[in-house]
Amino acid sequence: MDVRVGFHVSVAGGISNSVENAKKLGCTAFQIFSRNPRGWAAKPLPQDEVDLFKNSLCASGIAKTSVVVHMPYLPNLSGPPGELYERSVKTLTEEMQRCDLLGISYLVLHLGSHMGRGSNSGIDQLVNALTAASDHSKSANAVVVLLENNVGQKNSVGGTLEELRLILDRLDSSKQFGVCIDTCHLFASGHDLRTKEDVNKIFEKIKETVGLKELKIVHLNDSKGGLGSNLDRHEHIGLGSIGVEGITAFLNHRAIQALPIIMETPIDKRRGDEQNLQVVLDMIKK
Repeated sequence: MDVRVGFHVSVAGGISNSVENAKKLGCTAFQIFSRNPRGWAAKPLPQDEVDLFKNSLCASGIAKTSVVVHMPYLPNLSGPPGELYERSVKTLTEEMQRCDLLGISYLVLHLGSHMGRGSNSGIDQLVNALTAASDHSKSANAVVVLLENNVGQKNSVGGTLEELRLILDRLDSSKQFGVCIDTCHLFASGHDLRTKEDVNKIFEKIKETVGLKELKIVHLNDSKGGLGSNLDRHEHIGLGSIGVEGITAFLNHRAIQALPIIMETPIDKRRGDEQNLQVVLDMIKK
């Protein structure tokens, strides 16, 4: 099986450095931020840096369809009208354009919070934001915007598979949208993944709700929180509440075998990225 697996990697010193950082770890897929994830301002991407990134990626053997940009943390695309919402839509538009400039196919985003105004209001705002960003971005037909499921915290949008499907149904089907499934978020929102039987059930549910063809990227993370805890705390692969059996079954399910798999696991005294990658490759061999 031709596996595409890797991590969120650093762009320190220039976005082109991410390719070398991914290669050093042994990645065949990777995720980056195109800007400071905890700020609003973004420096323009210099053309020479863009060219260097593209050339490095081409030489690396990593397919460009295995590279993902993650939206920064501050935008809230499901929030009420106002300055924060407008800045959020502007950031999404810019990120789509930056992906297009870099030749990156996928942009993953957190859907945000309706801030107590109700899920219908949040979904309306999100759909408007996604539509506006697509309409204002020349990259609308090149970049696939991926909705990431969340842990089901209070006021969040996209905490259920049914809600993800509802959002996709509201979007213009001629534009390119899809889903990124995070295993920690699935588990923390109440979907058991601890056995092969549990994993088979969740893929049936994904098929019946979101649709397997909408699934483009997997965020593979174990969970520090328990089942249904609504706790967004990632753990090393196999060392969390999901455990070895469940993650092995998830990794080997035919529904994701062609998809890029991105880990967002901790780095601490117990393990680093290299160790988590080896654990995953061993699980796939089994």
